[in-house]
Amino acid sequence: MPRFLTLADVSEQLNLTPAATRNLVLSGELPAIQIGARKLWRVEECALEEYIQKQYALTKERILAGQAEN
Repeated sequence: MPRFLTLADVSEQLNLTPAATRNLVLSGELPAIQIGARKLWRVEECALEEYIQKQYALTKERILAGQAEN
């Protein structure tokens, strides 16, 4: 697997719209870098995995606190 993923790759893996993925990046919630003259966004595979693990932990906390949404 490549070290860096496009936002389209990330969108597919997270089953999100491209706009939602871009919002995660622009908010700083999902770390990413811009590369090249066209300033294309790339997300490092390990950063995506860290984001996913963080979301699991946050979800678990919400469930234990009785704050999970359907």
